[in-house]
Amino acid sequence: MSRAPMYLDNNATTAVDPEVLEAMLPYFTDQPGNAGSSGHVFGWAAEDAVETSREEVASLIGANAQEIIFTAGATESINLVISNIKSGHIVTVATEHKAVLAACEAQESSGVRTTYLPVDTYGLIDLNTLEESLEEDTALIAVMFANNETGTIQDIQAIADIAGQRGIPFLCDATQAMGKVAVDVKGIDYLPCSAHKFYGPKGVGALYINKDVNIKTMTPIIHGGAQELGLRSGTHNVPGIVGLGKACTLGAAQLIASNARIKPLRDSLESTLLNIAGAVINGDPEKRLPNTCNISFENVEGQLVMESLGREIALATGSACNADLVAPSHVLKSMGLSPDRITGSLRISLGRFNTKEEIERAGARITEVVNQFCLI
Repeated sequence: MSRAPMYLDNNATTAVDPEVLEAMLPYFTDQPGNAGSSGHVFGWAAEDAVETSREEVASLIGANAQEIIFTAGATESINLVISNIKSGHIVTVATEHKAVLAACEAQESSGVRTTYLPVDTYGLIDLNTLEESLEEDTALIAVMFANNETGTIQDIQAIADIAGQRGIPFLCDATQAMGKVAVDVKGIDYLPCSAHKFYGPKGVGALYINKDVNIKTMTPIIHGGAQELGLRSGTHNVPGIVGLGKACTLGAAQLIASNARIKPLRDSLESTLLNIAGAVINGDPEKRLPNTCNISFENVEGQLVMESLGREIALATGSACNADLVAPSHVLKSMGLSPDRITGSLRISLGRFNTKEEIERAGARITEVVNQFCLI
């Protein structure tokens, strides 16, 4: 009897939690109102749902509801913030998500200067180097909470302290961290997230903006009806926003228990895979997300392993895909890893619904396929 394929690519996207789906469904059918329609009961219900979700998102990160705006996801949120840096200097990290790197590059064409901080072999920045890179006109520090390829977690509180001491706004992309580890906005000025990274629907996200930020000086990138404090026009995606809010509520309730189950499964899988000759973990062994394993195999292409198991196991490589171009991972390259180690990398990321049986089967099948390629 054939088995259902297993999903081990949870840092890319996750299945919608059944409780999230249940919360969303009425807003497709029984409550189809527009949150901007203030003249009837359907509009009131939609507006109430949006504001409840705003409170739920804020609660997960220690913010106030008035500091949350809804967007289509983290990429839009990041672009909104960085596009408002019209002059001066940005400090970011070479291993940031492409949304940050590409947005910085776009601003450079308008004269904004960007410093891309290096990382060590674990993917961590040096705090002294960060301080030394700051200039009189530094207008933004952009450092992600946890890396999407390796799971490496930066010292966010220390970075926030440095930014605060210099009075420099701090953008912290928490897309990968939300719902996986505790996230607090203390010392952070902008924090984007996407619902689909932690069991919510695709196409919806949020941006936390510190109440001390003067939003009247910010220019929206989507113009229209001036929804979301005038920063994000367009009809609210009410079902999606409800799903994001519910995902935040579930994330807060299940965080400790979920990680207590997922991390041992991840560690068990790593233990199995490290028995393969030449296998090595990429990223910080301790300072990383509890569900993430980025591992390289010697003399084997990760892409081939992924494709060979594609009907059985959903995996990812260390490569970054831009449209039709597949290029070596800029993250692993910035960590100073050899071309062979980068080519041989796989990213495996567990989720809430993975079972012990699945992880044992995944370890056995990946081992089998890697060893087969080693014999070729």
